[in-house]
Amino acid sequence: MCSNVEITVYFRYGAPPVINPLGTSFPANTSVQPSFFVKMLQSNASINISHPAPGDWFVAAHLPPSSQKIEVKGFVPTCAYIFQPDMLVMRVVEVSILEPNVPLPQTLLSHPSYLKIFVPEYTQELRLELQGCASNGSLGCPVHLTVGSATLPSNFQKVLTCTGPAWVCHLLLPSPPWDRWLQVTAKSLAGPHVSVAFSAVVTLTACRPWIVNFKQLLQSSPNQSCNASTGLLSPSPGYQDLGRNIRVGGGPFCLVNYQVMREDMDVVSVHFRPMDRVSVLVHSGMPSVMRLYLNTGMDSGGSLTISLWANKSMISNNTLVMVCVNAASPFLLFNTSLNCTTAFFQGYSLSLSTSSRKAKLIIPYPETDNWYLSLQLVCPQSPEECEKAKVLIETTLYLVPCLDDCGPYGQCILLRRHGYLYAGCSCKAGWRGWSCTDNSTAQSTAQQRMATLLLTLSNLMFLAPITLSVYRCLLVEASIYAYTMFFSTFYHACDQPGEAVLCILNYDTLQYCDFLGSGVSIWVTILCMARLKAALKYVLLLLGTLVFAMSLQLDRRGAWNMMGPCLFAFVIMVTMWVYRCGHRRHCYPTSWQRWVFYLLPGISMAALAITIYTSMMTSDNYYYTHSIWHMLLAGSAAFLLPPRDKHVEPWACSQKFTCHYQICKNHREELYTVT
Repeated sequence: MCSNVEITVYFRYGAPPVINPLGTSFPANTSVQPSFFVKMLQSNASINISHPAPGDWFVAAHLPPSSQKIEVKGFVPTCAYIFQPDMLVMRVVEVSILEPNVPLPQTLLSHPSYLKIFVPEYTQELRLELQGCASNGSLGCPVHLTVGSATLPSNFQKVLTCTGPAWVCHLLLPSPPWDRWLQVTAKSLAGPHVSVAFSAVVTLTACRPWIVNFKQLLQSSPNQSCNASTGLLSPSPGYQDLGRNIRVGGGPFCLVNYQVMREDMDVVSVHFRPMDRVSVLVHSGMPSVMRLYLNTGMDSGGSLTISLWANKSMISNNTLVMVCVNAASPFLLFNTSLNCTTAFFQGYSLSLSTSSRKAKLIIPYPETDNWYLSLQLVCPQSPEECEKAKVLIETTLYLVPCLDDCGPYGQCILLRRHGYLYAGCSCKAGWRGWSCTDNSTAQSTAQQRMATLLLTLSNLMFLAPITLSVYRCLLVEASIYAYTMFFSTFYHACDQPGEAVLCILNYDTLQYCDFLGSGVSIWVTILCMARLKAALKYVLLLLGTLVFAMSLQLDRRGAWNMMGPCLFAFVIMVTMWVYRCGHRRHCYPTSWQRWVFYLLPGISMAALAITIYTSMMTSDNYYYTHSIWHMLLAGSAAFLLPPRDKHVEPWACSQKFTCHYQICKNHREELYTVT
């Protein structure tokens, strides 16, 4: 019966949740936020999210880690757990639009008031203030404000409680999210029957971007040199003019905007680069910003990789290049803070210096949004050195499905669920982790080679039944055993993970031939033990082979697809043996030596092989137990093969391939003919 298991359910806004149920390690320079999850035990669970952020929300669920035991399909009942998420949305009907610098009167009673503000692009700061607040039952301004939408796993909603005089009730938001509506919820703290009146005023501080592209730089410096091999402009007149203009007329400007081109390489594979391969010039006056367009809805299933490199000759000992990576809006306050925090997002920080000229950041499953890369030169010890300093930063910006294609011990797999595409790594050889870089349980090269040798060389045990079959003139049986030995050897040589791999054919073809050979070997051995007439024997052999081929095509892992025909052959064998016992009135086989030295050992080996195959194999001991299965299967076939007919000479079949006349004997009519 299926037992009660604990199901873990993850929630995330904007991208699939990054989960790590096995506690494996992530690649170096990977930044992973904690996941929001709930646990449930085969029961209903609910989660309420007030004022959720608009866009895509993702839910993922998994069962506890399964045991390492390899279970044969059909012998053990399969437990299916169904996870059915449902979503109920309650919409706000009346939402007032709060325009910049236009007071909006509001009156609060028992129900909250809902407002929304549109934040245009290049908004540097947002100030929300309550003016003329008055209450007929209490002093001050008893209003509770919630600004922003709820997101998971991290919630950056801003809460403002106004209890003092109205002139101090305001909220300041640096770098609010651009090009979107901002939700504001106002609730009264004065009680159910007390009204609170106020006017909400929002003020937006806009900044003027300095937009830099390749054409402008060439116009400002027509004689500027360009490195054709790298596509990078050398830091002469054009960049110097840019820095001079920013310093002289820097009042209206808040950032230097480098235009970025998005180049779709493949599925969930995007390359971002500054227009016409221009490097990014970083100075101390204001941040240099690049926008990465990851808002198509199909980019959240990969990994965003950011690599930065600075020339050593351009960074002095006291200068530092600070880098912030944020979604929705860039970080602009390098002169006052270095925490990379915008209004509703905690950014990722990097730094470049003389001791560390390279920096790399990996963000798995980035949120669907516009991402911004902000860079600025800072001098913590001597700010005067930054006034004339500037640094060229080379950027490598990619969105890839899997980091390094999961390395040599993994395979990158693209999965699609309900129209959303995401990627993951399937690891092998004991390697684990997000990109198959966790070697805590990895197999060494020696272990991999030992496993390959065990699984392949154990098939040489089939030489025993092959030799006995040829010795007893059972050529069909010998050919089937040889077929099984050949394909089982090369299937396991191809099935191995890591370095010790040899595939002579397609993997699926080798697996099919291995399974087919194993089933037909058991089938032909049991039919041979039944001692049927030649015509009936070969008809059943052919029909059984066709049935095996059909059943394996239907379900290759189904145990009864192989056991069914074998049990049918066993019934035929038992029926023939019982018939001979009744006809001869003597136990069949008649010789006790046959029972003691051949049948009982063969039956014991076959029973032990079935026991190991169905109940003893695990992922850790597979290389040993499956090798023993090979040897027991081949050994039982050698013991169970019937003895040769008395009138057949040993190795008689080899004489039929000689090129001369011979006398053949018809044992039924006792006649001799010359052929």
